[in-house]
Amino acid sequence: MRKNIITLMMTAGLAGPGLMLNAAPVDKTNTLPDAKPGQCYAKVMVPAQYEVKPEKVMVREAAEKIETIAAQYDWVEENITVSAAETRLVPVPAEYQEVSEKIEVSPARRLWVTDLKKGGLPVSPALLAAARSAGVKLGEAEPGMCFNEYLQPAKFRTEPKDVLVQEAAEKVETVAAQYETIEEKVLVKEASKKKIEIPAVYETVTEKILVEPAMTVWKSGSGPIERIDNTTGEIMCLVEVPAKYKTVEKQIIKTPATVKEEVIPAEYKIVKVRKLIAPEKEKRTQIPAVYEQVNQRKLVSEAAFSWHPAHDAAPADGRKTGQQICLQDIPAEYKSVKKQVVKKPASFVKEEVPAVLKPVKVHKLIASAEEKRSAIPAEFKTLSKRVKVGEESLEWRQVLCQTNMTADVVTRVQQALQTAGFNPGTIDGVAGGGTLRAVEQFQEEKNLPRGGLTLRTLEALGVSL
Repeated sequence: MRKNIITLMMTAGLAGPGLMLNAAPVDKTNTLPDAKPGQCYAKVMVPAQYEVKPEKVMVREAAEKIETIAAQYDWVEENITVSAAETRLVPVPAEYQEVSEKIEVSPARRLWVTDLKKGGLPVSPALLAAARSAGVKLGEAEPGMCFNEYLQPAKFRTEPKDVLVQEAAEKVETVAAQYETIEEKVLVKEASKKKIEIPAVYETVTEKILVEPAMTVWKSGSGPIERIDNTTGEIMCLVEVPAKYKTVEKQIIKTPATVKEEVIPAEYKIVKVRKLIAPEKEKRTQIPAVYEQVNQRKLVSEAAFSWHPAHDAAPADGRKTGQQICLQDIPAEYKSVKKQVVKKPASFVKEEVPAVLKPVKVHKLIASAEEKRSAIPAEFKTLSKRVKVGEESLEWRQVLCQTNMTADVVTRVQQALQTAGFNPGTIDGVAGGGTLRAVEQFQEEKNLPRGGLTLRTLEALGVSL
């Protein structure tokens, strides 16, 4: 009954924190909040929301009260069987006799061998396949038949043939060219233009250059809302970052560079030149091809293999290859063994054994026991049931940190915590470990979001900004 009540209390959220199983908090911090410069936000643990409702709980089920009326007995004398009558089986062993029996140890079979004489070896499947493909009907052969393999050599014929030993060609000769020597004016250097560079003139000036524009960025904050017990997230502050400038010196063109062009005349030279009067010529003479007659040996028929029964005459142009197959009958092998057989099987002889009786006093039932039942009603108790209406969650909440907090605000927070009964340590305007623990304890007792000095916590402490 006590176990049922604890189970109901756990279901209703009344069994206390030691018996409840907390679900993982809902994370609502996937995106940063829409903030203004100077504001800081922290991931805080917002506790689950509960409501208390009355509930009628059965603390004891309906039952029955059972009373018993004892049975009545009397002593009587009866004959009791201490050993029942039985039939005993006496075994009679079997009788055996010895007989001889002929047993086949190797069956009769037919086998293709290389020779019918003693020492003939079994023929390989490849050789049998070759004989079969050559026309030997192995399935129709009788025991004792042999077949020999014959080779018919390849046949050739000789024919005359003209063979080219030297191809037709041309003989090429040259007729030398004819020249004469004359004087000629030759250009040895063409007229050209020379460009002379006049360099630019510069002056030095200073200029202020923007290297990083002004912006607002999210930065990690620190201070009284830092994590204490790993239950909250990090602190993020939106901070204004001013623009950055750099003064640099640079050179600018005062007078640009120019190019001046100067003409250089062509140069000539009188030289003796060897001039062509008649070009070199070629003279071609035809050389006929040369042939030679040779005898060529041509294949008329390829070499062939054939199989013939050993008792037939050999083919006219064939000769034995030495391969032979013979069908041999191998008789069955038997062995005589002696064994014992049952002449008369084992059996049993039945012997009757009478029952054994013994007089004893027996406590005999005269009147059976009876039961008397009476109903017990169920008992109920009204309990306050704590029902969860909102899950625990991680959320961004605006907080104070070292980025946007003053010593005056910390001092007033410490004073408010001390007034509320939470010890912050020394009131010195510094957010130390004692202040952080006091803030956590205050938030837990007031069921406020934990993880930082949120504006809601400030409101609950009565501290204004």
